[in-house]
Amino acid sequence: MAETLAHPLTEAQFQRYARHLILDEVGEEGQAKLLAARVLVIGAGGLGSPLLMYLAAAGVGTLGIVDDDQVDLTNLQRQIVHATSAVGSLKTASAQQTLAAINPEVRIEAHALRLDERNARDIVARYDLVADGSDNFATRYLLNDLCYRLRKTLVGAALSPFDGQLSTFKAYLGPPHPCYRCLFREAPPPETVPRCETAGILGAIAGVMGTLQAVEVLKEILGIGSSLSGTLLMYDSLAADFHKIEIPRDPDCPTCGG
Repeated sequence: MAETLAHPLTEAQFQRYARHLILDEVGEEGQAKLLAARVLVIGAGGLGSPLLMYLAAAGVGTLGIVDDDQVDLTNLQRQIVHATSAVGSLKTASAQQTLAAINPEVRIEAHALRLDERNARDIVARYDLVADGSDNFATRYLLNDLCYRLRKTLVGAALSPFDGQLSTFKAYLGPPHPCYRCLFREAPPPETVPRCETAGILGAIAGVMGTLQAVEVLKEILGIGSSLSGTLLMYDSLAADFHKIEIPRDPDCPTCGG
């Protein structure tokens, strides 16, 4: 993670982050870590919306946003970083406006593009940690492999109509830490994973999982609590149930095995 800031917090920062500062696990040193951190968020949609808003509110110093899409009226049921007036605007621009209103101290770096093999390495290399809120397997595998090679912690979440999944991947630390390919070696056939526009989604599911994702990002920056590395957290909203399963490292994994 980035080094802590050399200069003390301002009076305004003491007030803004007062509820962090009184936590023994955070305090001034922890808040300085947040202010110095650089986090890349992939997607300014259902997951990215609460994730970005809570990271900005927490004072994460630099937030990179990758998204090439425009705000559509159908997004607003769950993508709470965007207002009705933003329909038709780039999601990166809309999110930047909202985050500036939440916390003008946070630096926003907008990448209005689709992440691919040509641009991913240059962008990811600029940040300390990556939070994946994408909605496709190609991007998930691209980020997994790249974060492993660049030694970047990856916090990833996924949604389905009434459920969500969340984990942290830092296989670059070596065994027993797994990577995403240890969990899902290959992407399932596209027809078995219906997209949101065809299957639907209860909007608040994105809020639950995006907020949990923000918590895990903050924990990794601060170095507190138990990391989700090696564990998949699963949420079933209809049963109001959370449960965890262990993710073993696969010695034959094409990314981190061997």
